Amino acid sequence: MPSFFQRNRVLLLHLSFWCFYISFYAYAVSLRRETTFTRFTLSILLQVSFAMLVSYFNYFVLLPRYLKYQKAWRYLIEFFIPFVILITGRVYLQRNVMEAFDIHERYFYSQFYIVQLAFDTLLITIFVAMLRFATGWFELEAKRKQMENDKLATELKFLKAQINPHFLFNTLNNLYYLAYSNSPNTTEVIAKLSQMMRYMIYDSNYPQVLLSKEIEYMKNYISLERLRLNNEVPIDFVVEGETENKLITPLIFITFLENAFKHGISANTANSWVKINIKLNGRECIYSVENSKLKDTLTDNKEKSGIGLQNLKRRLELSYAGHYTLETEEGQGRYFVQLKLTL
Repeated sequence: MPSFFQRNRVLLLHLSFWCFYISFYAYAVSLRRETTFTRFTLSILLQVSFAMLVSYFNYFVLLPRYLKYQKAWRYLIEFFIPFVILITGRVYLQRNVMEAFDIHERYFYSQFYIVQLAFDTLLITIFVAMLRFATGWFELEAKRKQMENDKLATELKFLKAQINPHFLFNTLNNLYYLAYSNSPNTTEVIAKLSQMMRYMIYDSNYPQVLLSKEIEYMKNYISLERLRLNNEVPIDFVVEGETENKLITPLIFITFLENAFKHGISANTANSWVKINIKLNGRECIYSVENSKLKDTLTDNKEKSGIGLQNLKRRLELSYAGHYTLETEEGQGRYFVQLKLTL
């Protein structure tokens, strides 16, 4: 939610300028000799009200017309004629008001006063006009940031939409086989798949979800893989620390898990294994996946895995820029990846 200053920064800029100008002008008037309270008050009221009149006539009427038509000569003519008329009226008003209060000063009848008044008013008008351009810059910057946020949100949705199509395809194939063979595990697979789809379709649409729900999603995924592998492959999944009331970007862990089962596990390969660990220490979350590595992994599978990792790295940059570290290690017959997040 925007702060008070952000919501009212244009108004505060104008108020700050006029407070500074009134203070400066009041100080200048107070330095003049034989300055009475009446003369002091009248001088400030006349000067400030006239400066505001000229400045905001230009601010609200002339500048919008110039910005609309982009014709400098037209703007100068439209500004110069009213400016001369207003200066002339201001000079006569100053003289008449001062005489009405029996204040006589030759300075108000001099040409120097007219030139100084015109110059001071022009400077104030230019400065207030600059505030309008500052306002335009604020609005443009706000729109730019909004567009950038919308673009990032769209990119996140696109990346999220690419996460699990092959997993869904494989699970449906397994489900078809189980149903065809009248396996007693069919209903369990349907139930777990239903929970996972609910999480993917509804819960993952939020920028952040409870970590406990993300872990539940991972457990369901592992359960389906156990069924696919007929419980013949050792799979260790350990969670350490307090997971309640912790928020995380949804589906941020699943890529490593999918890659572990896709490229490191096979029911037909001896000594296949997977170890998954999630450790929480305050706001720090350490997620690691270690798995055996198949010797006959196909090149296209490696390429797809690389695409998935690129997807994940981009999502991490969008959601946890400067608040994560990612380490990978590939050795003889094993692959290890560790992700540290500040939640």
